[in-house]
Amino acid sequence: MSFMSDFYKKFVKEEYNSSGELTKFEVDLADNYNFGYDVIDEIAANEPERAALYWVGENGEERIFTYRELSKLSNKAANMLRDHGVEKGDMVMAVLKRHYEFWIAAYALSKLGAVLIPATCQLMKKDYVYRFDLARVKYIIATIEDDVTEHIDSALEEYKWMNEKFIVHGEKQGWTGFMSELEKYPDTMERIPTKVDEPMLAYFSSGTTGYPKMVLHTHSYSAAHIYTAKHWQHINDGALHLTVSESGWGKCGWGKMFGQLTCGATEFIYDFDRFVPENVLKMLQDYHVTSFCAPPTMYRFFIKAGLDNYDLSSLKYSCVAGEALSPDVFNKWKQATGLSLMEGFGQTETTVVLCNCYGMTPKPGSMGKPSPQYDVDLVDKSLKTVSVGETGEIVIRAEYCKHPALFKEYYRGAEQTFRAWKGGVYHTGDTAYRDEDGYYWYVGRTDDVIKASGYRIGPFEIESILMEHPSVLECAITAAADPIRGNVVKATIVLQDGYEPSEELKKELQNYVKKSTAPYKYPRIVEFVDELPKTFSGKIRRVEIRENDKKKNKQKKDK
Repeated sequence: MSFMSDFYKKFVKEEYNSSGELTKFEVDLADNYNFGYDVIDEIAANEPERAALYWVGENGEERIFTYRELSKLSNKAANMLRDHGVEKGDMVMAVLKRHYEFWIAAYALSKLGAVLIPATCQLMKKDYVYRFDLARVKYIIATIEDDVTEHIDSALEEYKWMNEKFIVHGEKQGWTGFMSELEKYPDTMERIPTKVDEPMLAYFSSGTTGYPKMVLHTHSYSAAHIYTAKHWQHINDGALHLTVSESGWGKCGWGKMFGQLTCGATEFIYDFDRFVPENVLKMLQDYHVTSFCAPPTMYRFFIKAGLDNYDLSSLKYSCVAGEALSPDVFNKWKQATGLSLMEGFGQTETTVVLCNCYGMTPKPGSMGKPSPQYDVDLVDKSLKTVSVGETGEIVIRAEYCKHPALFKEYYRGAEQTFRAWKGGVYHTGDTAYRDEDGYYWYVGRTDDVIKASGYRIGPFEIESILMEHPSVLECAITAAADPIRGNVVKATIVLQDGYEPSEELKKELQNYVKKSTAPYKYPRIVEFVDELPKTFSGKIRRVEIRENDKKKNKQKKDK
């Protein structure tokens, strides 16, 4: 534990109360803090053979990157990119799936003071055009697989300001080989001056409404994730941690880029294309992963795949985030593994805001308690704190755009940034209620809360109940227009294999909800579908369900 202790003396301030509960967490950073130099290079200098990344390909290929190697490769990449024109402040997009080249590029760009924009390989031409134009992207590093480079080249027929394109896992005319080119450059470099509050990273949010916003983070964001790793994921020295996320999503920054390495863990990178639950379970088993984080949907598929078929005894800790967790999944995972799922809540704009941190006794289905890194509150529309048991919006009280763990701004989105900070607080747009023990319980997005017959109904509670029924694979609860009640509750359901839609099953599901919660919450409308509309990152687009219902109602009226 000496490594973590030395690092903590340098950066972290913590305070605990008499009960052992963490009450204060601050990261005190130097004005020139930079993750590439102050974490990667620092560890490489002191413990060069420590394993940083353990990469495993889908076909069983393996590669372990020590800090020495990661430091030298990121130096080579930084020297190469600088020689090719990349300057401090330049926007550089990386579409690299789970390939290890992503980490080399990410830390190289950090050292250069350029801004890394991770992107998912699922983007199409119009998605690239929009992102290129908003971000003013000058360079791109991409994989040749899945037609990624073809979509990029097609987008560049409309966007004319790309300086150079780098490619991995193949060759293509007009593209520069990233790994082959960097080998021409030295593996040492002088430190380039950067500031802790300068831009480092930007994600395009997978919002459920409108065009994606570009969420800009500074260098301090990488250090703010120390809390995410240590206190939520319980990362300690020597842990082998796997967060299931493609590099294009903010969850990668949460779980496989920053805090885990700072806390002395090795990142386990399973480089797969298509999620197969059995394959992930086999990775956990065969490589003796000790710490694991995935969204609730994946845990549901793990349970369906049969947890008894795998030896998961190496796992010491398991976390969940990305969407609300149902008690049913919590209980089944614990029954099979003996581990509680420690739920956390946050956004692309934040680190973990609410969580069941290490040492807490989680309540199944609760997001936990506020991180002491933030001043979290639940408020009504007047920004007054709501009472225990009353639903309010989750907000963070902080100085406008100045909190080191919060995003700097929506890039080229001054009006959007201002709206997010109206009233002097950061608005998450998510609602919850707080129980008498201080635990927060998710209700839904502010625009997802249903008002029906004078009641305010949160979709998640009903979705959780329906998910416990053996016929339900996925579901979404929305409001549907009703001429008498104004709105009624609607359930849009994807059935498990072996079940067929029927009026009998509809009634069974409606009665199932009635028996589990207040009768006014049951879905008066049940629609069975083959799949639910989702964002690129897998979040259900309830807004699309509502919009489709409005179109259908209009078509009926027009007839």
